Formats: sequence, structure tokens, C-alpha cells
Amino acid sequence: MSPLSSAAPRAVRSSKYERGPAVRFLLDGQEVTAHAGESVAAALLAAGRRALRTSPVQGAPRGAFCFMGSCQECVVWVENQRMPACQVAVREGLRVETLPAREART
Repeated sequence: MSPLSSAAPRAVRSSKYERGPAVRFLLDGQEVTAHAGESVAAALLAAGRRALRTSPVQGAPRGAFCFMGSCQECVVWVENQRMPACQVAVREGLRVETLPAREART
């Protein structure tokens, strides 16, 4: 089997890399544990949260896609500023709201 036709390797968390200390932040009022320095998008994926909103036309789940801030699929409210979750580093006590949660509140 050639390298191009082989199955893609499974994503595995490696302990070879130094990670920041464990911190807690709030997503829609619920506590999430992550590592300082991870992006909010990466921390949410690691916690099992994929969808951050739904598409306005089809209602399909939407979440992080490009991980560089271009696609705007992972936009959330971070301490009253609208920002891509993939561009915000997690820190202790950070408050994050998804768009649906913010709209429901206002």
C-alpha cells in the first residue's frame, strides 16, 4: 500500500509536549477544564464540544474549521467581544458565550 492510499493515522494526545497548567473557564455559564495557552476552540474540541452554533439557513451544526480565524465558523463572544474561538487563548476565569446562548439571553 502506498503512503497516499493508506488510512489516515488516528489523532492521539501525546505526552511528549509540555502543556500549560490546568485552568478553568466558563462556556455559557458551565465550567470547562483546559490547559492555559490552548485556543478556546482546541479546548472545546478536547472536551468533546464540536458545535458552537447552527447555520442560519439549514440549522446544521457549525464549529471550528480552519483554526486560523479566516472562516469565522467558530465565532463566540469572549468577555463581550465577538471573536473566533480558534484565536483566543484559554486562561483561568475566561468567560465565553456561544452565539445561541447570547441570543437567548438578550
